[in-house]
Amino acid sequence: MKNVAKSWLRGFTLIELLVTLALISLFATLALPLAELTVKRNQEADLRRSLRQIREALDAHKQAVDNGRITLRAGDSGYPKSLTVLVEGVEDIKSPEKRLIYFLRRVPRDSFAAPESAPEDTWGLRSYRSTFDQPRAGDDVFDVFSLSQEVGINGIPYRDW
Repeated sequence: MKNVAKSWLRGFTLIELLVTLALISLFATLALPLAELTVKRNQEADLRRSLRQIREALDAHKQAVDNGRITLRAGDSGYPKSLTVLVEGVEDIKSPEKRLIYFLRRVPRDSFAAPESAPEDTWGLRSYRSTFDQPRAGDDVFDVFSLSQEVGINGIPYRDW
């Protein structure tokens, strides 16, 4: 009788295994949408952060022009010609050593863009002369926007952030 009891304690029954598998699959089914939502929230936070960094750099460039630290040509708006100018630097005409003013260490990437494209190519550019409703590139970079066609968790398209 002792041998039968010991063999019973060594394994699980088929029903116990099926119940365990059913519970694991139920928890996995519940966790998957939550994981997808978390990934999307993280992408949105990265997008927000990147937009803020670029827009602050654009404003700092414009402020440097307004303060007379960067040469302004007639007809120019005071905004940079491209996003790479913010990384490469602009000559500070007030500095005796003619040092460069840098506004960004690197151009942030749009978190919803394809990973193989260059970071500066992941953004839609809006020039100073274009309207908010119909943004288009021009002689300068006044603002940036996401090229993604997706809609955010808040119901607003990423393009309009």
